[in-house]
This record gives sequence, C-alpha cells and structure tokens, in this order.
Amino acid sequence: MIIFEYKKMKQQTEKELIWIYESHNDVRYGLKGKLIKQEKTPFQEIKIIESKRYGKGLLLDNAWMTTEKQEKQYHECLVHPAICGAKDLNKVLIIGGGDGGTARECLKYKQIKNLDMVEIDIRVIELSKQYLPSLGDKAWNDSRLNIKIKNAIEWIKQAKNNYYDVIIVDGADPKGPAKQLFDINFLKDCKRVLKSGGIFATQSESPESFREIHIEIIQTLRKVFDYADPLYGSVPIYPSGWWSWTFASDEKPRYLSPKKERVLEISAQCEIWSTRWQQGAFNTIPAFIERVLKS
Repeated sequence: MIIFEYKKMKQQTEKELIWIYESHNDVRYGLKGKLIKQEKTPFQEIKIIESKRYGKGLLLDNAWMTTEKQEKQYHECLVHPAICGAKDLNKVLIIGGGDGGTARECLKYKQIKNLDMVEIDIRVIELSKQYLPSLGDKAWNDSRLNIKIKNAIEWIKQAKNNYYDVIIVDGADPKGPAKQLFDINFLKDCKRVLKSGGIFATQSESPESFREIHIEIIQTLRKVFDYADPLYGSVPIYPSGWWSWTFASDEKPRYLSPKKERVLEISAQCEIWSTRWQQGAFNTIPAFIERVLKS
C-alpha cells in the first residue's frame, strides 16, 4: 500500500512538470520543471523556475540567465580573468548582475574596497534574493557592495574619469534594456571611466548561435581598446551550450597574465576557473572567428 501510494504521488508530481525553454533560431533550449514565479516589470518579464536537473533558474523575456547548478560555469569565467589581471583592485563596477553571482565572485577578493552594481530592474535583485539566495550568498550583506537602481547607459555618462579598476558587464542578450550595453558609445564611456591598468569584461554571446553579434562585440571592443580577446567555455542551458566572454584593456592584454597572489587567494574556491583553464579557454578561439578578426 505504501509503495503504491508513493508511485501514485510520484506520477502526479511528474504530471505537474512542464518543459520551460528558450527558443532561438528554430531550436529550443529547455529544462523540465515548474514555473514558480512569473512577473512583468516596466523593463522585462521575469520567470523563476524549479527544475529537477539544475535547480532553480532565472529567465528574462524567456531567455535563460542562470540556474543554481550551472551558474559558476558563467560567473567564474566572467569575473576572474579580469579581477586577477587588473593593475589595482580598489574600485570595481558591475553593470547588470542582478542575480548576485558576479558580485559574490568579486567579493571573494579582500583587496576590493568598493563594489558598485548598477542594475536597471530592482525586481531582478529582489526575486533573486528570495528564490536564488545561493547566487548572491553573503555578497548581499557585504558592506563593500553598493547597489544603484539606475539605467547604466545614463549613469556611466555621469561617472568620473579614471575611477574604476575593473568594469564587468553582466547583461542579457543585446535586446530590450540590455541592447545599448554593446554600443560603441557606451564602451567609450566605460574606457573613460577605467583607470590606467584597468580591465573591461563582458559576456559576449555564443560564437555559434549568435555568431554575427559575437564577432561584432569583439571588433567593436578592438576599436575602443588597444587589446580585446574572447575566452570560450560551456554553459549547457544557453543557446548552443557554447558561450564566450571578452576582455579588453589598453597598453597590454593584462587579462592574459593573472597576478599570482590573487590566484592563490581565489583558486581553492573555484569550481571551473583556474590559470590553466583560463589559458586553454583563451586559446580555443575557433578558426572561423580568428579568420574574420584578422581580415
């Protein structure tokens, strides 16, 4: 009787699960799970899901942002090449990043004295705190974190020259409120705000699913900075599962040379990132991308 009731309950639970997916170019990228929160804000539609395979996840305008059991494959790759390579680490800026994962990775470094986060939609932060607390973890209560609910495009126009050591753009795909985060004028403002010896970092889409956008991001950054290079990794829930992050700096490609003392501070806390992994990830640029960039 107990076994029968258990099987019956399990069957009922399975029926409650639905496929939740992002659709891109006639391909679906999805998880089986439950929709536990759906909300329309003035900026976008937010969905929180709970899946069997990857835990809770966040979608903005039906595009995957993160899941609990995959987020380190994204956040570690975005943060550590920039933070480990910058000349100094007093002031760091995150643009976007409302789920908290990028802030958490940054604040593992004791050398960072001030971390500003400029997020346009406060509900992304509030819902991430409520449903995805492991992403931000202790970062939300760290006194070094200063949250500014602003439009980053307008905010950075007013920011001081030579102020930040690192700027990290943790934005969505280039559409909706995130579209202008890939514009050359915005990137020029970011360069103005960076200190000498600083590093700029951004997620730069999939070289397979967003090939033209990916190439355009690198080319635009190379117009603005002396150096810009893409790094490649895997985030299985994202379109194609093949993702990229691009880093830029002046004078020399500082992101290619992690500082040893920072590596020692952070490496034991990482699941994906290491200096060996980073070197390999920068060297996995596919031939078709390299040919276009050299042409």
